[in-house]
Amino acid sequence: MSQRSSVKTDDFINTGKKTCKLQERKTKIKAVYKNKTHYRDLIEEFQDKINDLQRMMYAHNRYSMLLIFQAMDSAGKDGTIRTIMSGVNAHGIAVYAFKQPSAGELDHDFLWRTTIRLPERGRIGIFNRSYYEEVLVVKVHPEIVHMMQQLPAETTRDMDKFWKHRYESIRDFEKHLWRNGTKVLKFFLHLSRDEQRVRFLQRIDEPDKNWKFSESDVAERRFWDDYQQAYEDAINATSTEHSPWFVVPADDKKTMRLIVAQIVLEQLNALDMKYPGVSDSRRKELQKCRERLLED
Repeated sequence: MSQRSSVKTDDFINTGKKTCKLQERKTKIKAVYKNKTHYRDLIEEFQDKINDLQRMMYAHNRYSMLLIFQAMDSAGKDGTIRTIMSGVNAHGIAVYAFKQPSAGELDHDFLWRTTIRLPERGRIGIFNRSYYEEVLVVKVHPEIVHMMQQLPAETTRDMDKFWKHRYESIRDFEKHLWRNGTKVLKFFLHLSRDEQRVRFLQRIDEPDKNWKFSESDVAERRFWDDYQQAYEDAINATSTEHSPWFVVPADDKKTMRLIVAQIVLEQLNALDMKYPGVSDSRRKELQKCRERLLED
């Protein structure tokens, strides 16, 4: 019997039809699982079904899917990716984490370093952070544009126009991917400032989590409101029917993972996929091979 959670994923989707206001979006909702056992059963069912559909995607060889995870530090991107995709054949997925661009990457346009990591047909690609950093971190710290990105002066004189053009480039890029069979799903894991503080303290207090903590994490908390505005601007500027944003409450990690898993499963189910058919002549050949194997 299916253990499927009953959450309505339409509550979290943004397709550009309505303005997203993050202050009005909850960072925690009622748990969609009853207890730890129920949570484990739900996750395992999602893992199995996602794996089955990814196998079909691979055999169909017409579609790919790109999952983008963006969030404030400690929101749970790593754990969500690891949990949801742990049941999928490693051959069918590829995970990339994007940090500060290298000197070589800065010698290209801002989409280049992620474009070369796009998933092949039949596969699921996962970006832990992405080209959206260029309208998030860089927007909060615009000095990066002027000091590091080596852009022509005429493109950065009017910064309002500069951000508008970046959003436009992203929309065009994602539309191009959609036209060529790549479904893009973008997840903003919506964490509260109070919960981030709790998780940072855990990283300090628990020795096995010390490696996760950086002094820069605390420094960036000073820009919390700026980041929230940058995320809101990016979501509203780049949400479309073919490449939606999903704003997922992140204060409860288990509920967040179940919501993301259900969204991924629903979106995979929505693709027009099937296993390749077999002709009558090919079926006869297979039957002959079967007979030979039985006689062997």
